[in-house]
Amino acid sequence: MNPTYAEVEAALLGRWPETRLDPSLDRITALLSLLGDPQRSYPVVQLTGTNGKTSTARMIDALLRSLDLRTGRFTSPHLSSMTERISLDGEMLSEELFVEAFADVAAYAQIVDDSQPHPVSFFELTVAMAYAAFADAPVDAAVVEVGMGGTWDATNVADAKVAVITPIAVDHSAYLGHDAVDIAREKAGIIKPGGHVVIAEQEPEVLDVILQRSAEVGATVLREGVDFAVADRLAAVGGQQVALQGVGARYDEVLLTLHGQFQAHNAALALAAVEALTGSKELEAEIVRDGFAEVDAPGRLEVVRRGPTVIVDAAHNPHGIAASVASLQEEFALSPLVVVLGVMADKDVEEIVRGIEPVASHVVCTQNSTDRSMSAGELGEIVEDVLGDAAKVSVVRSLPDALERAIERAETTEGYEDAVGSGGVLVTGSVITAGQARLLLARDGT
Repeated sequence: MNPTYAEVEAALLGRWPETRLDPSLDRITALLSLLGDPQRSYPVVQLTGTNGKTSTARMIDALLRSLDLRTGRFTSPHLSSMTERISLDGEMLSEELFVEAFADVAAYAQIVDDSQPHPVSFFELTVAMAYAAFADAPVDAAVVEVGMGGTWDATNVADAKVAVITPIAVDHSAYLGHDAVDIAREKAGIIKPGGHVVIAEQEPEVLDVILQRSAEVGATVLREGVDFAVADRLAAVGGQQVALQGVGARYDEVLLTLHGQFQAHNAALALAAVEALTGSKELEAEIVRDGFAEVDAPGRLEVVRRGPTVIVDAAHNPHGIAASVASLQEEFALSPLVVVLGVMADKDVEEIVRGIEPVASHVVCTQNSTDRSMSAGELGEIVEDVLGDAAKVSVVRSLPDALERAIERAETTEGYEDAVGSGGVLVTGSVITAGQARLLLARDGT
């Protein structure tokens, strides 16, 4: 008899957490070997980078499905439920199927636990579950996002036909280092001999590292701005309309129901990746439009409420915050904008706060439910120090109360008589903060 979903969730959470890293592929290699190496059963598109991986993965998935291909997708972390991490044909596994996927690999994981110096981790086990589920489906192609880094990431046991590298900046510095070049070396490890690598616009020194790795393994390089690009972009109601120059052809009047210039660049990456995987010089324009029209990106500049507008955004590092703020300034007229901020303690919090400073009328400092979250009080001290104005800062430990406080502030323009536009709320700072806020607002019926 299979365990319940709650039991599976507890069993996974009881394993080594994602934040406890050991630079070895021995455990995941042994586990997948026992499972018959399912990751070799289908072509793989693998994604790494600092920001944009999940959105780009969802776009690649949608485009492949528009070509009538059956897809598997693995992304992390999740916003609300572990089941989000593994998708078949664009739909996350049901709790029942997630339990079945766990049951299929749990006994083999125990064998590896007993034979290795360290047990199989939470992340390694979910990777194995995904690869096995994709083989069982079976899928025509898998779209796989790394958890962290590249070379030593558990997903990297797959021989990816196409590697996609989104913009690289400093993040997870406690694990990957404080230098973008060092981080780039780790991430470039997903580029495989004879494969393709699709590269977003990068800083010159980062690009050099990626190109060097590509040359060493004989990979075909496709660069944004050289081989493919965003040809045109126009903000539209509910999203944006873009023209994409692919590797083989140009595609006009592509509607993205997503906000942010960065999403247009993610779309260009996704298109190039699909062209590389399929070997197509030109895809049918309507198929491309239909694929992108299906894309959503929960928790990425997602409007979850109107009156006042509440936007949930999973940006969790300075690079991501900068992209989100630029999009807010371009596409939304929210004044005053009250920011609900909850961050992880291991992030560059001062730079995150500096990033939101240009748009924040007031910051409500809070915390999410995880042990890694910075306390609301400590965050409040940092925010007050950076902003230099205690009147612009509130500390509300409870996330539900913080949301309520922020919405009240946005609704009443008291103290913001010079504001132009309507008030709004931005919830940001962490994937977990964004995910928990989405659930809370949904439960409130907003």
